[in-house]
Amino acid sequence: MAAKRFLEGDDHEDSHNQKRLKTRPSFASVIREVVMVNFFENFCAALEPMLRRAVSEEVENGLRRRCARSILRCPSLRMSQPTSLQLTFGKKLSLPIFTGTKIVDVDGDPLQVVLVEHEGNLPMSLPYWIKLEIVVLDGDFPGKETWTDDEFTKSIVKERSGKRPLLTGDLNITMRDGVASVGDIEFTDNSSWIRSRKFRVGARVMQVQAGNGNGEGVLIRAAMTEPFVVKDHRGELYKKHHPPALEDEVWRLEKIGKGGAFHQKLASHGINTVQDFLKLFIIDPPKLRKILGVGMSEKMWEATLKHAKTCVMGSKLYRYHGNAYTLTFSPICQLLKAEFNGQVYYQCDFKRMQTSGEAYIESLVKDAYAKWNTLEEVDELAHDTPLLTQERTISYIDRIASLHRMCLGYGHMPSFPHTMSNDVACNSIDAPSIEAYYLLRFCMSLKILS
Repeated sequence: MAAKRFLEGDDHEDSHNQKRLKTRPSFASVIREVVMVNFFENFCAALEPMLRRAVSEEVENGLRRRCARSILRCPSLRMSQPTSLQLTFGKKLSLPIFTGTKIVDVDGDPLQVVLVEHEGNLPMSLPYWIKLEIVVLDGDFPGKETWTDDEFTKSIVKERSGKRPLLTGDLNITMRDGVASVGDIEFTDNSSWIRSRKFRVGARVMQVQAGNGNGEGVLIRAAMTEPFVVKDHRGELYKKHHPPALEDEVWRLEKIGKGGAFHQKLASHGINTVQDFLKLFIIDPPKLRKILGVGMSEKMWEATLKHAKTCVMGSKLYRYHGNAYTLTFSPICQLLKAEFNGQVYYQCDFKRMQTSGEAYIESLVKDAYAKWNTLEEVDELAHDTPLLTQERTISYIDRIASLHRMCLGYGHMPSFPHTMSNDVACNSIDAPSIEAYYLLRFCMSLKILS
């Protein structure tokens, strides 16, 4: 029994030792635990400033958003802080502006409001929409380079008592990608009743799309146009056209007032349109000048004539048919081409004719002028270049003739071919081009050009 207990005691001790061996950590596990502890300590040390920064930024953003809401509700505070963004109108306004007339830019297109960087005037774009309001400002505003939104608001001009809203149309617009188009807007009243007698059109921010982080706190400077006068619509009835159209009434020309002395004198001689005015100037300039009389000074006459010559001619031509001849005229009775028994003559041929032939042509032209309403009207593209005045045409022909004689003098230049003179040079090439042709041939005869 004693031996048995001894053996059992040994077994118990052996099992106890085995348990102790099993629970003792290995060297590798110790090393692994040390490495993990060091890693977590270093990771936490590196993560702590990042977490602090993130929390600080979120707190700062939250405070900024709350401050921005209060700033947006208080316009007088908004522009007291510096801003790098500004609204501006893309182009200048088309002037003059009349009541009841759509406001457009200088190109006749709707106004555009553009977001730019204030210092460099560079186009900017924000990833959210912005609500804008179009307003009318006093022409004297701002009177200084820096101003606040409170001052901007105080300068807004409202309608007179008992009148319609001063500016009507699409006054609330949305800007996306840095651009907003202004729809149809127009004035209902003139600007003569305010001290400056001028208005400006302004655009200011009213709302920024929510849910875009710092977008709610963006400060954007308002836009405004140059000051301008708004006239009553009835003033447009007396407006001069630049350029005038052929069918415009003659008083649309400069220095000729509607219902005035010059207008009445012209009307009494059947000159009612700009086309009538120019036709008589081509046929008989002294007569036209005499009709206007001494009341129109030379300076006024030159201004009226200069304005009339900017008239848009269009593409219509007029043909006068007679016995074995056809004359082709511009809309202002300039003779472009004459055909006699199948022989065609152009503008540059007329002055080279003998005196009798030239006189005959002039008499036919006057007949055509007297019977203008009976002429055949054709829609045909006129010369690409503007028609020369009579004085310039004579000058070019004289210079061309001189160059032609010089070329012949050197014996290297044949006469200008008849077919080219009629069918090419005078039809599709204007007088300056013919002059250049002769000059080129003259240089070739001197071996300046090969």
